[in-house]
Amino acid sequence: MKYYIVDAFAENIFEGNPAGVCIMDHWISDEMMQKIAFENNLAETAFAVKEGEHYHIRWFTPGYEIDLCGHATLASSYIIHHFVEPSLEEIKFQSMSGELIVKVEGKQFILDFPSRMPEIIEVDSQLEEILGTKIKEAYLSRDIMVVVEDEEVIQSLTPDFERLRNYELGDGVIITAKSEQYDFVSRCFYPKCGVNEDSVTGSAHCNMIPYWASKLDKDEMRAKQVSPRGGKLSCKLEGDRVKISGSAVLYMIGDIQV
Repeated sequence: MKYYIVDAFAENIFEGNPAGVCIMDHWISDEMMQKIAFENNLAETAFAVKEGEHYHIRWFTPGYEIDLCGHATLASSYIIHHFVEPSLEEIKFQSMSGELIVKVEGKQFILDFPSRMPEIIEVDSQLEEILGTKIKEAYLSRDIMVVVEDEEVIQSLTPDFERLRNYELGDGVIITAKSEQYDFVSRCFYPKCGVNEDSVTGSAHCNMIPYWASKLDKDEMRAKQVSPRGGKLSCKLEGDRVKISGSAVLYMIGDIQV
């Protein structure tokens, strides 16, 4: 089976977030896809099969399947556009989160994803201890999203990943703050999925875009995920959808022997 690794939300190799991509003629078992994702040991491995006008896409972390992933969808779009159907300028996916559309404009891939404004929850002192910082506001969707006062706090965080892995709420934790150079910055932690820190998380921005649009009173924003690898995203809120734009770079083409 052909296998690709793409650095998504990246302008150069070794930037952004690497994702594994398998574009297949037919589905293999869930167990096999999970084993491949575990073996790959990347934040996500995407599997996609063409079904009519759409590609049916699924995403597996090393630990389990998830319902939405931005960077692996961008990576899959890059592979489809460059190696499978080069004529496609709009790639339609069916997924656990409904229809996802990716438009190709030059080197940019524009993801059309659902907006997921999280619900406010009480600030938990235990989570503050785990993260090692005071929390200004806390929200919950698939992940916990916490807002802190200062972007410099985000860059210096060293969470207790073992305790975070056992924390009751959320698949992961998104930490965000208003930024001077960008509109907002973030980091994302997913030890439950087998990934302590995700480099650039498109799905997390489905939460952050509607939040910051309301706080900043603007629909178009620039964001940066300040992980060690880092990544820049152009963000736009359009009703109940968000647009997330970024580029990608091919790292590897190989063959999986299964």
